[in-house]
Amino acid sequence: MAGFGSSTRTRMSPRSRGRMGPRNGPDRATFGIIGIICAIAGFFVLGIVLGPIALITGWLSMNRQWSNRHIPAVIAVVLGAIDTVLALITLF
Repeated sequence: MAGFGSSTRTRMSPRSRGRMGPRNGPDRATFGIIGIICAIAGFFVLGIVLGPIALITGWLSMNRQWSNRHIPAVIAVVLGAIDTVLALITLF
């Protein structure tokens, strides 16, 4: 039968375990949102702690590479950096 493939070779789903790996843990969008929340909260309380957390979660959300596709992650990194610098300035 043409068009249905052969019986020896099956077509795998694009999200099957063999192609994409197991899907455990939070996804990248969640890390970006967590980073934005930490950065905004860091402007008001504990900026020295929440700023670096926003930087790390934003960087993990971007998958360790700069890209314009991950807007929440870029916002989290930028706000986290500003937050950390302002906290260090007020500390000294």
